Amino acid sequence: MLFYLLLLLGFISLWWHWRARDSMKIVNPTGKYIFITGCDTGFGNMAAKTFDKKGFRVFASCLTETGAEELKAVTSEQLQTVLLDVRDSDRVKKVAAWVKAEVQSEGLWGLVNNAGIMGPSAPTDWLDIEHFREPIEVNLIGLINVTINMLPLIKKAKGRIVNVSSVGGRLAFCGGGYCPSKFGVEGFNDSLRRDMKAFGVKVCCIQPGLFQTPLTNPEKIMKEKKVIWNKLSPDIKTQYGEDYFQKDAAKKQKLSKMSLNKDISLVVQCMEHALTSLHPLAHYVVGQDAKLFWTPLSRMPAVIQDFLLLWNRGELAVSHAK
Repeated sequence: MLFYLLLLLGFISLWWHWRARDSMKIVNPTGKYIFITGCDTGFGNMAAKTFDKKGFRVFASCLTETGAEELKAVTSEQLQTVLLDVRDSDRVKKVAAWVKAEVQSEGLWGLVNNAGIMGPSAPTDWLDIEHFREPIEVNLIGLINVTINMLPLIKKAKGRIVNVSSVGGRLAFCGGGYCPSKFGVEGFNDSLRRDMKAFGVKVCCIQPGLFQTPLTNPEKIMKEKKVIWNKLSPDIKTQYGEDYFQKDAAKKQKLSKMSLNKDISLVVQCMEHALTSLHPLAHYVVGQDAKLFWTPLSRMPAVIQDFLLLWNRGELAVSHAK
């Protein structure tokens, strides 16, 4: 009995130590420079506003002038916006040079690679290479390019890099370029984390579930899918069946409503912990759907993954033909 009591006390002690360690913060973040991509809407927009209020010197990159103007109107004079399409390599280099001139010898404390797009989500045989190219160019190549150009400034500050991935980087839940791009982000993040340890740079990866942002707008996703469906060859449409599109959409909308997370501040809280904690986590799994369904499912045998994910798809017409 005494052994089990001591064992319980040992577990409690370890848990308490971990909690205390997890809550340890760096010195006051006031004045530290951070660069965030994709600040027009969603996670990046809220992160820019939040970190500005907390005293960080925020460089917020936006894709559009409208996004930049709207963000600037509701933040302090300390926050600076810059237009950036992460696919434009020349522009990435110019923005990095601008940031270098701004931070000077202090370096860049934090880089939050948040910019991303969904791209068309459809069965692979509906798509061509261009449907895959854009999400991979934005979500993966753009992220790598921004990181490489900002890396000398991060190393100078012995700072933090926060890469926003997805549960789609652990489990391919849809066809198209989104999941391949996020699997790539996971691989890049892990290799970068190990490469940067010797320089005192900490690299973290955030893996959100399904959150209510413009990225996951169901109307936009279905509109893009409908355009692709209408352009399919008669053979492909025959294989899937004329009613496949509607039935598949209904199933996916039902799952989306069940698993959708509405509080995007949860993701921003993880970004904040990654930027300010003395001991940031290597991976942050965010959202009830990610914690209770997608992440556990990603560790299960392929036969279970396939059964559950295929159960949520419309039935093909050819499946009846024997």
